[in-house]
Amino acid sequence: MIDVLNLALPYFGLIFIGFVCGKRKGLPESGLAWMNFFLLYISLPALFFRVLAKTPFEELNNPPFIVATTLGTATAFALALITARLTGKLSWRESSMAALAGGYGNIGYMGPGLALSLLGAKAAVPVALIFCFDNVFLFSIVPLLMVVTDGQRRALLPTVGHIVKHILLHPLIAASYCGALVAALHLQTPAAIDSMLQFLQSAAAPVALFVLGVTVALRPFTGIPWEVPGVISVKLLLHPLIAFGLLTLLGPFPPQWSATAVLLASLPPALNVFLIARQYNTWIESASAAVLLGTFLSVVTVTLAMLLIQNGAIAFP
Repeated sequence: MIDVLNLALPYFGLIFIGFVCGKRKGLPESGLAWMNFFLLYISLPALFFRVLAKTPFEELNNPPFIVATTLGTATAFALALITARLTGKLSWRESSMAALAGGYGNIGYMGPGLALSLLGAKAAVPVALIFCFDNVFLFSIVPLLMVVTDGQRRALLPTVGHIVKHILLHPLIAASYCGALVAALHLQTPAAIDSMLQFLQSAAAPVALFVLGVTVALRPFTGIPWEVPGVISVKLLLHPLIAFGLLTLLGPFPPQWSATAVLLASLPPALNVFLIARQYNTWIESASAAVLLGTFLSVVTVTLAMLLIQNGAIAFP
């Protein structure tokens, strides 16, 4: 128990420090722009490129694992959409954004640090695979649903082309497939560049968690809409259970891989849910509430998941 708390509390502690700073200092939100840019375009891409480039390509070729984890995310997405539609009486457009909160966990900011600390270096490859393919799914389905539900007629081919371009040029996905290509070709990263990437990689988790706390603190909060508790329940409770069931059904997989997948499935809604809601001007205030509530509740649920994994209470065949 103490070991798990020693792993989890520093992460939530950094979020709390960022939250307090965001509430007390009153600095403008625009000050986060460069930190977000550093995370999205520099530090996190360095992390995923370096992890994948140093992994034997044979380990990356695991279609059943990719199917199990991506199907789990898709199932949570669909359940959250139905939950929001029924409990909140939302439009299909709003329900689609609520579904993103139910399926899109904080796998970029919190996932790598927690998984690597708890499970060691063997968690790196499943983290990268889950991140890459979850984002491919979510960054495909959400723009598509937003186009379908905006009430305007659009040409199909330009819309598909826009979505494909968005996926291929996303910095974290681009870093992942570039790293996989380096691994496949057995290329060696020059020592100086690798040292620089390692330096950037080390900054990813602390900066990301602090930014997470500040950003949550600066989000407007006007109450909890009816659909938010149901969506949060899907994300924090049902998603890890669904992931566990699919991994058991489609496995066996290495225990560290399965444990990593369950841990990442238990993470709270990503900050990007609010950013995407604002981008499409739909479900904005509710997205803010979902991120805030989910992050605070995850202190309990994620710590519990880590405890169950470390104690072997979650057993994989």
